[in-house]
Formats: sequence, structure tokens, C-alpha cells
Amino acid sequence: MSKVVIAVDGPAGSGKSSVSKAAATRLGFGYLDTGAGYRALTLTALNNQLELETVGELNLGELFAYEISTDPDNYWVRVDSGDVTEAIRSKDVELNVSKVAAQPKVRAFMRDITRSIARNCPKPGIIVEGRDITTVVMPDAQTRVLLTASEEVRLSRRSIDLQADGSISAQVSDRDKKDSKVVDFLNPAPGVQLLDTTELSFEESVAALVDFINR
Repeated sequence: MSKVVIAVDGPAGSGKSSVSKAAATRLGFGYLDTGAGYRALTLTALNNQLELETVGELNLGELFAYEISTDPDNYWVRVDSGDVTEAIRSKDVELNVSKVAAQPKVRAFMRDITRSIARNCPKPGIIVEGRDITTVVMPDAQTRVLLTASEEVRLSRRSIDLQADGSISAQVSDRDKKDSKVVDFLNPAPGVQLLDTTELSFEESVAALVDFINR
């Protein structure tokens, strides 16, 4: 892939989505939220009353007509040409997405979609963020970053994002633990830079990521 590719991994609440999007805008790059694909597939399965744990056995190419914007300033997600940008952030999707994302066939399907979308991004570079981007999806990216924060800070941020109570925060933490058994997004692989945002403000986090990329 000739364009500049930046791979960013990290757990929920680390700030990887908002920080990556802002950094992409600052650099004039595209932005790709890979988690949206898993969420959109989960929403599709829920809406069609499918068995979540076996979605990967279906013909995902026929089931899932997926589109996502790579413009950080005009973000949208569509399934079957319908806008699901807000719907994929529901608590129901949040608490069920691990059942879908844990399946190897689903991950392979989404890996190929991610690479295709990144390859066709019209901008000179793209920041691709998710949970296995630095190691599986984009292992040859020019810059690879694991963006994280302390569990306490991450849960606090996630609760605010979801307008959630403590029980939901605990379930989100449990989701991270389940997902980490499928792919390690809590520890940087060799060659991956660690960016801990625990003590950083949002603007400081964006500046730090941009600095990593520039260096």
C-alpha cells in the first residue's frame, strides 16, 4: 500500500477513536474506525434475530452490505444504504459485540474489508484504529501505536460516553477482558510504541499521537 498507514490499537475508553480522528484531521489523513464494522454486523444480527455466536458461519458478503466514511470530518456508517451511525453505539450492541467479534471467520472477513477500505482512501495517509490493527490487520504500517490508559480512567471515560451506570461500566470492562483473550490489545507487540493517556488531556493526547507519527 503506497499511502502512509498509521495503526492504532487500544482498549475501550483509552481515547483511541476520538484521538485518532482528531489526529487524522490535523494531518490531512483519512480515519478508519474498524470497531464500527463489528458493531454494525452485531446490529444487523440483532435486527434479524440471528444467533450471535454463529454469525461467522453465514455468508457475510450477502448478509452485510457495509459502508463507512474515511473522512474524519464527515463520519458515517451505513448498512444496506441505511444510516446506522448512532444505532451501532447503543447499549445493546455494546454488550453483545464481543460475541460476534470473537469469531475467527468474522475477524478474517472484517480484516479484508478494512484493508480494502484503507487501500481506497483518497487521502495521502490514513489512521486505522481498532484492537488488532498493529499486529494482524496492518502489521506493516509505518507507525504502530498502542494507545491506552489506566482501567479506572478508561471506565470513567466509557461511562460518560455511554451515559452509563456502574453496572454497565463493569460489563464493558468484562468485554475488554473477553476480547483480550482473542487478541492482545493491552500490551504493545515488538516495534509498537506505547502511548499512555492516563495523565493526558484530550489535546495533549492528540499532540502526542501526531508527534509519534511525525517522528
